[in-house]
Amino acid sequence: MSTWRNSLSKPNATRKWASAADNEGLTIEERNLLSVAYKNVIGARRASWRIISSIEQKEESRGNEDHVAVIRDYRAKIESELSSICGGILKLLDTTLIPSASGGDSKVFYLKMKGDYHRYLAEFKTGAERKEAAESTLTAYKSAQEIANAELAPTHPILLGLALNFSVFYYEILNSPDRACELAKQAFDEAIAELDTLGEESYKDSTLIMQLLRDNLTLWTSDMQDDDEIKEAAKCEEEEQQ
Repeated sequence: MSTWRNSLSKPNATRKWASAADNEGLTIEERNLLSVAYKNVIGARRASWRIISSIEQKEESRGNEDHVAVIRDYRAKIESELSSICGGILKLLDTTLIPSASGGDSKVFYLKMKGDYHRYLAEFKTGAERKEAAESTLTAYKSAQEIANAELAPTHPILLGLALNFSVFYYEILNSPDRACELAKQAFDEAIAELDTLGEESYKDSTLIMQLLRDNLTLWTSDMQDDDEIKEAAKCEEEEQQ
């Protein structure tokens, strides 16, 4: 697996997948393998970026400018790798995978994937580049959502996965916790209502994503309540000082 992961960051990696998808598109197994492979590659670097950014903040607060300079150089290298990986898969999606997708589930799968990788760019980009990445994420997720709502069952794991990632985008990138909770709750409630129609083949995947949706809802609701309490306490303190 490590050899495969490394090969994905090479320039010809996407060309191999494009060649495989050119004629009839990827099979379900092939597209899942592609998704998992890229997720592993990008996931390792996203984790590294979070860790190095946290260390950078700590060193900045301590005034260790020499350390900060070294850390920033390393962070820039990670960001360059992230940009390259995201750029490669996004090009493959736009030029080959999305145009060749025929069924509703394939279209949603690839559009969701497109939204995911633009979201990963938005996590570390700044300024105009971050805005562009966020707008591209929103466009891809909305396109996927329209098709999913029209063609997929509320319990379909691809639809639920889209709702999960779309809600995370609203919460983490757009700082819209209310919209994030609304989207996650709607997807969860609609899936619960049709849980008895869920087939054995997708039961495990669907219920796992539903659990993640519920976990996020619990966490986000708690955070929002804490924020409200802090704001209320600050307001009371301000009134007392007047």
